[in-house]
Formats: sequence, structure tokens, C-alpha cells
Amino acid sequence: MSTALALPATARHSVTLAGRAVRKIARTPEQLIDVTLQPVIFVLLFVYVFGGAITGSRHDYLEYVLPAILVQTVVFSSVAIGVNLNADVEKGVFDRFRSLPIPRSAPLIGAVLGDVVRYVVSCTVLTAVGFALGFRLGTNPVEGLLALVVAVLFALSLCWVSVFLGLVLRTAGSVQGVMFLVMFPLTFGSNAFVQADTLPGWLQSWTRVNPVTHLVDAVRGLTTGGAVAEPLLVSAAWAVGLVVVFLPLATRAYRRKA
Repeated sequence: MSTALALPATARHSVTLAGRAVRKIARTPEQLIDVTLQPVIFVLLFVYVFGGAITGSRHDYLEYVLPAILVQTVVFSSVAIGVNLNADVEKGVFDRFRSLPIPRSAPLIGAVLGDVVRYVVSCTVLTAVGFALGFRLGTNPVEGLLALVVAVLFALSLCWVSVFLGLVLRTAGSVQGVMFLVMFPLTFGSNAFVQADTLPGWLQSWTRVNPVTHLVDAVRGLTTGGAVAEPLLVSAAWAVGLVVVFLPLATRAYRRKA
């Protein structure tokens, strides 16, 4: 199939398979617990347990930490797609996909696109809880909406790391374990929960190259005010880099299983 014909076919089949992923979520809504209840618990825990000790004001800390928990939630949500793909491979679902006359990359792209539902639900719930607790935008609704879009797009790029691991590791548990090993230093070794200048020197060096630091800065700038252009540009560069590296690796790993 020529490239000119392959691209529309890939797009069409990817959207169809994204619909399958969304229907799976609709049939088993309990799989949304990690992106609904978990971030709410994190907000309540950080604001009411640590907020007073860190900033002296729970409201000030809510303004500081809510954009960070939004980023943390969508970043951690990317773990699920690798776990689910690994389970589907084990069940033989992808063997049936391979028997169909569809592009090899379509099942993977469809799964990633279907995950958007999880991110939208998560962002909606977290935003509603934040406003109920007293969080208010320091910018405007358009910039606030752009912050959600930026976080979701970055999470979609991170999904390709999870997809790759879901295809090369042998069990769903190992996918989850490796992804958590990646996610914890990314989220907690950043400026998400405390100011970076309060950290030891070596950890500050890590935060400066950590993509989550720049993503948190971009989301904070769009929701509570502050510099946006530079952190947004760095976050976009990281997102493009992740897709450029891990989408081909994931597609290659999928083909090798054929």
C-alpha cells in the first residue's frame, strides 16, 4: 500500500479502534477509579495534611499544588495503556487484529486515542474538586482550557513509552512496575509539590532537565499566572521527542510479535 493510501487507511482504522477502547471503558467504568478518586485523595491529602506546614496557608498551597496534581494525574494515567495492551496481547486480542487487513500501527494508535477519554474525565473531576475547595483561575477560561489541553497532549506522548513497554515486557505487573519506577522520579523529583530552590543542589540539577518540571510550569502559568512561553516550548519539544522515539519502537515491537 502506498504512503498516500496508507495514511488515510491508518487514520480511519485507528479511529475505529479508538471507539473500541472507549466502549471498553464504558462497559467497565470502574477502571476510571485511578483517574477520578485517586487525584481527589491526593488533593485532599496534600492540601489539608501538608499545605499548612509547607506554605502556612492551605489556600495558597491549593493554588500551588492543584496544577501539579493535574499533571501528576495525567502522567500516571499513561501507565494504564501499557498494562491493558499487555493483557490484550496475552489474551490473543492482537492476534485477531493481525489477521485483519488493517495497518499494523492502527491498533496501537487507536488504543492511545481511546485513552483521551480517561484524561478528559480525570481533568474534569479534578478541576471541579479544585474549584469546590476554593481554587480560582488567575488567568482566564481560555488559558485554563489550554492548560488542560497541554497536559493531555503531553500525556498522550508519554503513552508511547507505556505502549512500548507493554509490548516488550512479559507481564502486566512488570509493565506497571517499570512505569512506576519511571514516573516517581519524574513527578516527585520536580517542582510539583515544593519550590525547586528548596531542594538539594543535585536534585535541583535534575529538576532543570525533568520534563515534568517544565510541564508543571506551563500549566501553572496558564492557570495561576506566570511565564508560559519557555516551559511550553520545552514541554512541546519533550512531547515530540517521546513520540518520535517511542512510536516507531512500539510499532516495530508489535510487528516482531506478528
